[in-house]
Amino acid sequence: MFRRRLSLVLILLAAIIALQGAAAVLALREVERQVVRGRIANDIHLGFLQLSTTKQRLRSWLTQHMVGAGGDPAERDVLLGNLHTILADLHRLTQAAARVGPDAEGSEEHRARPEALRILDQHVRDISHSVRDMAALPADASARQAWDRLADAFEVSQGQDLRQLIALNISRETAVVQRERSAADQALARMRWLWIGMAVLLAMVALGATVYFGRALRRPLDALFKGAQALRQGRLDHRIALGGPDEFSDVARSMNAMADELEQHRQRESEQRHQLEAQVRERTRDLHEANASLHQTDVRRRQLLADISHELRTPTTALRGEAEITLRGPDRPVAEYREALQRIVDTSGQLSAVIDDLLAMARSDMDTLSLVRKPVDLSLPLMDALTQASALARLTQVHIACAPPPASTWWVLGDEQRLCQLVLLLLNNAVCYSQPQGAVQVELRACEEGRALELHIVDEGIGIAPQDLPFVFERHFRGADARRHRAAGSGLGLPIAKALAQAHGGTLRLSSPAHPGQTQGTRAVLRLPLLPSRGELS
Repeated sequence: MFRRRLSLVLILLAAIIALQGAAAVLALREVERQVVRGRIANDIHLGFLQLSTTKQRLRSWLTQHMVGAGGDPAERDVLLGNLHTILADLHRLTQAAARVGPDAEGSEEHRARPEALRILDQHVRDISHSVRDMAALPADASARQAWDRLADAFEVSQGQDLRQLIALNISRETAVVQRERSAADQALARMRWLWIGMAVLLAMVALGATVYFGRALRRPLDALFKGAQALRQGRLDHRIALGGPDEFSDVARSMNAMADELEQHRQRESEQRHQLEAQVRERTRDLHEANASLHQTDVRRRQLLADISHELRTPTTALRGEAEITLRGPDRPVAEYREALQRIVDTSGQLSAVIDDLLAMARSDMDTLSLVRKPVDLSLPLMDALTQASALARLTQVHIACAPPPASTWWVLGDEQRLCQLVLLLLNNAVCYSQPQGAVQVELRACEEGRALELHIVDEGIGIAPQDLPFVFERHFRGADARRHRAAGSGLGLPIAKALAQAHGGTLRLSSPAHPGQTQGTRAVLRLPLLPSRGELS
């Protein structure tokens, strides 16, 4: 819109300038025409004056010749030649005046000139013959006779008085010269006023365009300048209030869109910075918690090593003492030796358990465990683990009850020996923390529409305190209730079981109490992915 208005104003200025140029050309042509007409009229006037003067000089020469007072024939010929030349010039100037064209008042003069020149031509020819043929007057001739002859030769031609004819033409040409000069002056005045008017019109149009565009540009330019300053100062919420279809409004909308996009970028950057700061704080908190957990784990590890050292030293001392007492002194009855050997076997079992804990702790990094993966029917390692756990259950008077196995075979991808170890750890943990005459329930069921199976091991033991439940899978952790119930534990069974479950792509979780509404017992749930067919491998 603004570009269109500017283009229209520029076109108007160009049209005015072109019009001024065209008017100047026309004015110059008119002035030139007036000047040419004035010059021709002046030359014709001078020609008639020269013709009259030359004729008078020729008459004077002829008078001197007639009275015998001299008169050079060469002078006569020169004067006659001048007369013919002047008449030829007058004919040429008359034709030029006819080509230029008369003005509104000069038509009569243009029609009279050719007739007057025709008479003068004939008169000059007659004078030429008369002058050459006229001899000097006799001595007794009267002056009146000489004057009449001169008058007949110079003053009358074709029945007209040449003096009046020449005087009339001179008077007429004088008036023409005055009129042409006046017309030229008027043309110059008109051209001057035309130039002044066109200059004033052009100046007014230029001034009006300047004022209009100055007012039209001031507000949008000020708004755009303030908007640019606001963007430079970082005030991205500033918007340029320009509306309309012109180019400045387009620029304002573009700047507003740019500011809006920059503001959105700033908001996203601020949000990302806050998120990053929150993540840094969270990671820092996690690191502090991990550091604290590592510190606690290290403390528990030292305590465990001290406990295991004590546990190793105690059974070893007991074995040595039992053997020395048995071997010391005279022979004893077989029953006493049998009782001593039985005590040595029991103590060796305790020592073997402590050694197993040490080996498990030494190999507790599950990343180093080597698994021989192949399709395994989970019921097989489950039965093996139940068989081994039943011996321990009989010693502690705990009953293990297993639901009947499913009719179909459930295949998992894993290491059969490690799976047996995993189930045995869970059963051993359930038996050890059960009360005498307690029961352990074992159930295998499908879940997730046959894509996974769950092994539930539920005991009626001491349970896990709520504050201890989040830490049971940490190495060497043992709650206060667990230490009171069974002081010989190492705190490695559940961490190893969870690592084995994760190594097989499964999960292990504990909940206590085992059943809603009760206050004791623990439920261990092992979930493993199932294979659709025996031959499928991951």
